[in-house]
Amino acid sequence: MKNSIQKWGNSLAVRVPITFVRQMGWGENAPVKMSIEEGALVIKTDRERAWDLDALISGVTDDNLHPAWEAESAAPSAEDTDGGNTRGGGNGP
Repeated sequence: MKNSIQKWGNSLAVRVPITFVRQMGWGENAPVKMSIEEGALVIKTDRERAWDLDALISGVTDDNLHPAWEAESAAPSAEDTDGGNTRGGGNGP
C-alpha cells in the first residue's frame, strides 16, 4: 500500500490504515517500538509497555500502596452510612 508522510506539529507522521490497525490489534495510544531495519522503518507492538492488569495488581504491596488508596478504603461507603438503603427513601412508602 502506498502512503505519504505528512506534517504533524513539529514532527512528521504516517497514517496507519484501519486494516493494518485491526490486523495488529492496535487501538488509539497503543504502545509501539520503531526501528530502522535494512533501510526500512519497522513498527512493532511494544509488549514491554503493554499493560497487563493482573500483573500490575500482583505488584502492589504494602510498601508501594499509595496513601490516597488507604484513605479512600478507610472512608465509610454509602451503604455503611445509610444502612444499605440504595433507593434513598427511608423506612416510608
